[in-house]
Formats: sequence, structure tokens, C-alpha cells
Amino acid sequence: MPLLTPSHPSFTQLRSFTCTARTLAKSTKQRLKHEHSAVPDYPYGPSQFYKQSNFGLYGTQKIRFGNMVSEKNEIKTRRYWRPNVHSKRLWSNALQNYIRLRITTRVLRTVDKVGGLDEYLLGEKASRIKELGMGGWKLRWRIMQTEAVKERFRKQRELLGLPPKEEVLVGSDGMVATQQQVEDEIQQFDEVLQKGRGGEVGEVGEEWETVEEETEGFMKEEPPSREKVLL
Repeated sequence: MPLLTPSHPSFTQLRSFTCTARTLAKSTKQRLKHEHSAVPDYPYGPSQFYKQSNFGLYGTQKIRFGNMVSEKNEIKTRRYWRPNVHSKRLWSNALQNYIRLRITTRVLRTVDKVGGLDEYLLGEKASRIKELGMGGWKLRWRIMQTEAVKERFRKQRELLGLPPKEEVLVGSDGMVATQQQVEDEIQQFDEVLQKGRGGEVGEVGEEWETVEEETEGFMKEEPPSREKVLL
């Protein structure tokens, strides 16, 4: 029996299959929809300008743009500065496990200052919620489902003299859910957390966005005049 070649009519029938991972890798929007299917909506929404920051702790940092100015002729050349991002493995007391994620050095200093990853994720100020981004918001929701964090909130209410709060199970859609539904959502989240790209949280390759896409709008701008003051 001769081997099938790509030009053979039956070759396309043998190759008629789909791959979810490959489809998600092509679109940031599809990947966010898949990973946040069991997580409540993030109040600030995903980042539209620096999409890589949706899968890690970047602390609202983005690519910055400026000029390189020669000393002799003051000729300006456009350039950019990327955030200082590293792949780190941080310990979570609530999950009792290490979490590998992409994090900037500025956020890493804040995590060390507040006393750990859980303390950083559980910050209550609006500025902290905005710094988390989509990736931090997903981790925050996950650790808030653990018994350790729930017990911590109960003790805080007792110290403040407040009556114990009735525990109401709420699903990702904001509606009252059963215990089984919440457990299914947590299990779905853990599977995405463990079976993600390389088993790492927020690891994004260069294919997610290129420098040309980020700088396309800036390269089309006219260069500033020589009369402007150099900063």
C-alpha cells in the first residue's frame, strides 16, 4: 500500500483534528477566557496595551518609550525600555505549595516588604487590586477559597466584635451555588494552574506579542523638532 502524501485526497481526512492548546496560544483573549472561566470578573479588565502583563505580576508596569540623543548633533533615535521581569518560584502559605510565575523586580520587593505572596495578593486597597492584574486576580480568588484564609477572616471579625458571618457559597457568575459547584470550579482552576504552559503560572513566550506591534503606533509619529527642550 503506497504511503499517503499531502497531495493525496485522503490526507486531509486523516489530519482533521483540533488542538485546544494551540488555539489558545494564538489569541490572548481566548486564553484569558479559558483560564478565568471559574473566576469572578476582574473590576479593571485585562490590559489592552501590554498583554503579557495579563499572565503575571507586573504591577501596572508597561513598555516605556523615549529617544536616544547624540551628544554632538543631537540626533534623536526612538528606543524602548522593557520592564525587568523574572520567572520566580514563590511559596504560598494558603496553598502550601510553590507557585512559579513571572514577576517584576518592583513587585518582588513589595512582596518581601509585606511578608509574602499571600499578604500581597490579599491587599484590600484599590491601588493593590489594580496592581494585581488578571494573573494576580486569579491567584487571589484561589487562595481565598482555602480554609486557612477563611479562618483568618473569621478571627478578624471576632477581634472587631462583629457577629460571625453566615457563609454563603457564591459561584463565578456571582449567584448562590452549592458546595459541589464550588468544588468543581476550584478543581477546574487547579487543573489550569498545573497543566498550563510548562506547569507555570503566567509564563508567556515571545509569540504573545512582538516589539513591532507595541511600537507600530509610535514609529509612525513625526520626530520631535530640535527646538524642544531635551529631557
